Amino acid sequence: MMLRFLLLATLGFATVSVCSHPPNLTIEQRAIASDLFAIDHQFDSATDFAEGTALVQLGREFRYIDRLGRVMVTPKQEFEAYSPFSEGLAVVKLGDQYGFLNRQGEVAIPPKFERVTRFREGFAVVQMGRLYGFIKPTGEVAIAPQYQLTSGFSNGLAAVKRGEKYGYIDASGRTAISLRFDDAWQFSHGLAAAKIGQKWGYINQTGQFVVQPQFDGAFNFSDSMGRVRLGNQWGFVDTSGKIAIAPQYQFASDFSNGLALVEQNDRWGYIQKSGKFAIAPQYQFAGSFSDGLAPVKIKEKWGYIDTTGKIAIAPQFDEAGDFKEGLARVQLNEKWGYIRKP
Repeated sequence: MMLRFLLLATLGFATVSVCSHPPNLTIEQRAIASDLFAIDHQFDSATDFAEGTALVQLGREFRYIDRLGRVMVTPKQEFEAYSPFSEGLAVVKLGDQYGFLNRQGEVAIPPKFERVTRFREGFAVVQMGRLYGFIKPTGEVAIAPQYQLTSGFSNGLAAVKRGEKYGYIDASGRTAISLRFDDAWQFSHGLAAAKIGQKWGYINQTGQFVVQPQFDGAFNFSDSMGRVRLGNQWGFVDTSGKIAIAPQYQFASDFSNGLALVEQNDRWGYIQKSGKFAIAPQYQFAGSFSDGLAPVKIKEKWGYIDTTGKIAIAPQFDEAGDFKEGLARVQLNEKWGYIRKP
């Protein structure tokens, strides 16, 4: 099934029990011990920055803060779960139902759906009963629930499943690519992974295969490269459909900032688009590059390296995220805060 295909709003949610009369939330502006910290480590949980805000938790309360640590959005009622903002709206959960919050902290779309995704390209996926459809930011149903699964819109098309086959619809709900695939992913860089029988290839936006089905796994394009898998080995194809890097790694992540994180001999390193190692496999764990830096784990602590492999921020954190909008979330002594680039 294409369950991995639908990014449900519950994934990555921050959750809390409903608090009827919450105490006032105070973000401490205490002295920062390190010049790296833009917002001191004081939160019980925190998300990456998106659209100028990050979702943070202090005790039982959740708020949205800006890059200076100021509270920018305070929900006017308490919910059981929240998501970061996407296209100006954030998913919230109340009981078993999902809805959306606006930047004024008000309910923009009341919780009434069984599942939802964040808004993307002007639409959010919603589940009603056992079927999926799409709504607009006003809450108006744009495409009535009628599909067993969907990817949501990307590059103007959404993959959908009806019966046993997958195809694509456009923003009007019209079938753009007939339902004839055994599985399908969303479009990126004008190409989408699609499956015929047991093998995956890539189609263009007319539905024609530009990379014939031949892989055991195929994934979205990033930085003009698509990840593919043959057996247990991972490699890459380019947008022309050629195999750019033959499958040979234990695992591979998407290209970002011109480099891809790969696993070889149980260690993590980074390759260039030529397939040559830019940074030799040497790390216990590592993350992809973002804004020129990547988190790496060395001797049980996380720090950051630059694209040459040089340590940019010494390993000192218990957990570390990617840099987003100039800041990265890190955990120190069981509390989360945000650091800036050195």
